[in-house]
Amino acid sequence: MKESIQRIIDQLNSVVMGGHDASYLLLVGLMARGHILIQDEPGLGKTTLVKALANSLAGTFKRIQFTPDLLPADILGYNIYDQSTQKFKFIDGPIFANFILADEINRASPRTQSAMLETMNESQVTIDGETRHLSKLFNVIATQNDLYSTGTFPLPEPQLDRFMLSFRIGIPSHAIQNNILLSHANSKPSLSVNAVLSEEEIISMQEDVDKVFVKDNVANYIIDLSEATRSSNKLVNGVSIRASISLMKAAQACAYIDERDSVYPDDIKKLIKPVFSHRLKVKRMATVKKNLVDDILDDILNKIKVP
Repeated sequence: MKESIQRIIDQLNSVVMGGHDASYLLLVGLMARGHILIQDEPGLGKTTLVKALANSLAGTFKRIQFTPDLLPADILGYNIYDQSTQKFKFIDGPIFANFILADEINRASPRTQSAMLETMNESQVTIDGETRHLSKLFNVIATQNDLYSTGTFPLPEPQLDRFMLSFRIGIPSHAIQNNILLSHANSKPSLSVNAVLSEEEIISMQEDVDKVFVKDNVANYIIDLSEATRSSNKLVNGVSIRASISLMKAAQACAYIDERDSVYPDDIKKLIKPVFSHRLKVKRMATVKKNLVDDILDDILNKIKVP
């Protein structure tokens, strides 16, 4: 399976130049059954990268463009009365797919955003008192523009906590920008991507990730790091137990992708910022730098003893 994973990463990197770290984290989230939030300014390739991932994987893919007038029924589905049968018929919403691209999720109203909570946490939808289960392979990848962009609504903390990973793509280097411009100079570059893994293969790999061994001292390391965020006087809040579990599951996926049968402390160090950062708020947000959360996490990593 290593060849298949590397082929997916290569395809993603060919579509979004300079997105190596983002491509790797997308694969980690997929293997760990985690939902992913990509935060950044418009025009940096967030949507293109997610669509390329979906096209690299066999399975159903739906894109939901979030707008201020989007309603929960537009996402989940609704019941409609069928006169021919004199019964109500359920019309599936786009949420009934394997891979969901929730594009610009913070442009929708809080009411619509909250409609995603049950689907992301329990992989099911309850409409008119009836519960409908989603596919076993279900992954939400959301993009959001910076909170200071016009017409955005901040995601509520419970929904942020349901995203396993969050990261920024960022502006690429000068040399990569040059390559991007030249590739668009004469014609639109080809974004063709071939399916590499089937739905059954992905599920099998996710089950293999669950078998990656986590030593007791590594689990305690995760707990120590989590407790440090809760006791920090620089943070409004610490991370939840769900966040600790997410860090462990992401580390298992990281070890699996690197063809190891156990988690190393370095996996925890590599993933703590993508897993923890979006869950934390610093005190006096208006007066601090954007990257202060990462600075605080660096301090915590330096203080906590590595097993």
